[in-house]
Amino acid sequence: MTKSKSPLYAAMLGAGCLLAVAAFSVNSLDAAKKDAKPAKAGAQMIDANGSPVFKVDPFWPHIPLPNRWSMQQVTGLFVNDKNSHVWFLNRAQAADGDEIGGGDNPPRIDCCVRGPEAIELDAAGNVVQGWGGPGYADGKWPTALQTIIEDREGNVWISGTAAQDSILKFNHDGTKLLWDFGHRPPKDMQNPQETNQNTDWMISKGRFNLDQDAREIYVINQKRVVIYDMDSGAFKRGWGGHGMPLSEVNNGRLSSYKFNGGPPPDEKNMAPDLHFVEFDKDGLVYIGERGQNRIEVYTKQGKFVKEFYVSPNTPSQRAEDCGGLALTKLPPCGTTYKMVFSKEGNQKYMYVADGTNDVVWILERATGKTLGHFGSNGKYAGQLHWINAIGTDLQGNIYTGEVEQAKRIQKFVPVMAGKK
Repeated sequence: MTKSKSPLYAAMLGAGCLLAVAAFSVNSLDAAKKDAKPAKAGAQMIDANGSPVFKVDPFWPHIPLPNRWSMQQVTGLFVNDKNSHVWFLNRAQAADGDEIGGGDNPPRIDCCVRGPEAIELDAAGNVVQGWGGPGYADGKWPTALQTIIEDREGNVWISGTAAQDSILKFNHDGTKLLWDFGHRPPKDMQNPQETNQNTDWMISKGRFNLDQDAREIYVINQKRVVIYDMDSGAFKRGWGGHGMPLSEVNNGRLSSYKFNGGPPPDEKNMAPDLHFVEFDKDGLVYIGERGQNRIEVYTKQGKFVKEFYVSPNTPSQRAEDCGGLALTKLPPCGTTYKMVFSKEGNQKYMYVADGTNDVVWILERATGKTLGHFGSNGKYAGQLHWINAIGTDLQGNIYTGEVEQAKRIQKFVPVMAGKK
């Protein structure tokens, strides 16, 4: 391709992409409108099953990223309620050479370079700031980034799942490391073997959430949830599946099963990989088990309340074809990757990111009933490929992040009645 042909080629390619986006969006919306229940003009459309309808905004965020930054795996994202700013992790752990070759000396290609790994976007999709990466915070920066949260004071909490990663608290612009949760295994410990009864150190601390009212950190690890003081890091309590005490949690590998098109067999223990812990407006704790396609609900003191399944007839991580919880490099399995609640007053819906089926499931919070979904496997706008992060804002928009080779963030907006 000669330089003189590049602009025309780019224009044709861009037009083709937009047509694909338009066709995808129109076809999806036409189907939704056909089955939709009547709604007042200006209200969000609801389909025949009671599921709210969304469409992708193909022009959000503003791309490319500034400063020739490459876009990498989005393992975590968080949307604050103050101004609907979106924080996301831009994990460059699996960056390909043709994505960051612009940083070679001399540059091997025009674009791009390794960018910061914590990036803040405003509501319009513009980059506000970016910071962090290998060697940051005196070498404490996580090597296997997983979770990012902005607290009410504007501080940013970041974690990773590697043994020497932990949970780090930064000021808003990342210039100061305010606190290190610690709880790492000793560096000189060869092949550390932890149990579900360990509370002084853990190998994986990457999946956590903050109960800011109680000043507590909830960490999901192995087959349990453990709670620590949010300021001192002191252990407070913990429990296993169905509310069992930590002393009773199974330290062995759970039995696998042969997938035959049905759900995984019953399991009282929490089934790894545990992938999220969230709190609803009633003070209940929701824990997602990718090993079981299940969400368990508890009080904050560990009393079991209920459980429900998400696409149970999908192979879970316990399935033999998925490694039987060996967590080897295999195709994705399990359905409960991440979850957020809708933010209207009664938190009517739960949005569950399923990186195996590549959809967002929409569940009724009160009953756990699955109402519908959006998305499908693919890399066009509005499709999803290995979705691993999800967030929502006060306006009802949903944001998704993808890993593996998709490496992008997308925004889905409510479809309003009376509007195209």
